[in-house]
Amino acid sequence: MSDLETTPYVALAFAIFAASTSAVLVRWSHAPSSVAAFYRVLFTTAMVAPVAVVRYRDEFARLSRRDLGFAVVAGVALAVHFAAWFESLNHTSVAASVTLVQTQPLFVALGAGLVLGERITRETALGIGVAVVGAAAMSFGDAGRAPISDATMYGNALALLGAVTVAGYVLAGRSIRQRVSLFPYVTVVYTACVLVLFAFVGLQGHEYVAYPAREWLLFLGMAVGPGVFGHTVVNWVLKHLESVVVSVSWLGEPVGATILALVFLAEIPDGVTAVGGLVVLAGIYVTTIERERRHDSKASAGD
Repeated sequence: MSDLETTPYVALAFAIFAASTSAVLVRWSHAPSSVAAFYRVLFTTAMVAPVAVVRYRDEFARLSRRDLGFAVVAGVALAVHFAAWFESLNHTSVAASVTLVQTQPLFVALGAGLVLGERITRETALGIGVAVVGAAAMSFGDAGRAPISDATMYGNALALLGAVTVAGYVLAGRSIRQRVSLFPYVTVVYTACVLVLFAFVGLQGHEYVAYPAREWLLFLGMAVGPGVFGHTVVNWVLKHLESVVVSVSWLGEPVGATILALVFLAEIPDGVTAVGGLVVLAGIYVTTIERERRHDSKASAGD
């Protein structure tokens, strides 16, 4: 394999690692979770918007009201995802939170079946069922050592809410991305997301700017690491690798986040959480492989 052929794989591995740092950065921050989410998206927007305005100015003018509306809906869903997931890290373990929020492909599969009319195959249903069993096990991760706390259950529920809403974000944007370039699309989505998170911060009565330099560095780190080097690099990789390779590779994020939490937060997942996490990842793997197989079959039939 030549250097040009290996570059996308190296970039993908780097992107998954960058995305894995998000949970630890959020844990290190002492700012309210909605504030951290707000500045992560705000700083990410500030990095991508100039490119969109300079290179895709004409495309903004051609956006239909329908596409603009769905992009705004996607931004609102993304805001709820960030607010819920960031807050979940205050109540449950990194391993449980990151793994549960990564169940979003399952909700995308269900949503595609209910909203878009896509058939849910037996293999997809099996994958969803396996992941649900694993998620239930993770929700009782501390049962072997201590009574399950309401806080842990609340954190797990927030992580699942984060998975559901990011699935809504994916479904809302699926058709739009067929017609709108990446940078104009994410600029509209991120702007809507920033406005919603700005409102969240105000409604919760939090300060907007009264934070020490350490917090501002963490906000910037969340935007540059998981935001730009994580998700943006993955979007670049999608032009060079099959989507199934990228989709399954995302399963490395919970593993990476758990290892980083072990190293930097001394957070050791208990046995039930670890086993439940593996079951969840297996379910996501089965669901993702099946959906990609059906997609490839349709593409081949179309050719």
